[in-house]
Amino acid sequence: MPKNSLKYAILLVLLGVVAYNSVYFKKLDEVKAAAGPNANQTFDAAAYASTFWSSKLLPAAPGATDLNTLITLLKTDKEKAFATYSHALGIGNIRYFLVKAEGKITAVGDNDVTVTLSSGESIKLATEYIFGNAARDASGLIRITEFDNTMDLNNVSSELNSIIRTKVVPDLKASAKPGSQLNFVGAIELNREHLHLENLEVIPIVVEQRAEGMGQRALEVN
Repeated sequence: MPKNSLKYAILLVLLGVVAYNSVYFKKLDEVKAAAGPNANQTFDAAAYASTFWSSKLLPAAPGATDLNTLITLLKTDKEKAFATYSHALGIGNIRYFLVKAEGKITAVGDNDVTVTLSSGESIKLATEYIFGNAARDASGLIRITEFDNTMDLNNVSSELNSIIRTKVVPDLKASAKPGSQLNFVGAIELNREHLHLENLEVIPIVVEQRAEGMGQRALEVN
């Protein structure tokens, strides 16, 4: 046999051995068992959001950062404010804060309710455009490792925003009147690199409103 033919034959044999040892088969039941009992289950974003809302986010509301204190610190020491009070699941300049404050309603618009805080700062409670990740990320109570993919993560944001639109906003819009006092807890989104504190918008999570001379009414507590 020519030397070249012998060389090629040996090479083919070696490749065959390598290929044989590189391929193996497992029973389908073994693969499913290794993947775990929830491998074939579809993530239920609505159920997750509902549980998170009632068992984590609302209980965390009383411990939210005072918005007046936060605004003052953002003006004097931005880096400390972000490092101490902000949260986010990803890296970057977009960060979220869970805040609380009290103030007086000064205007009611189609898209928001303007509130003057006790410090004199003016903010807006959103009533129309409830979107983004503020409600999901502001508390810092969700971990990215809980999710298999970004779609599930984004769906949780959508479901939380839906809860706010259906549970919080309708009563706020129906009851908001200029001159009324209210307490609120909400979520805000700020850009650390391009910080703008004018026209600050808050996504409402808990709102307690009272008219002058009347008792306080909780618009969203459950």
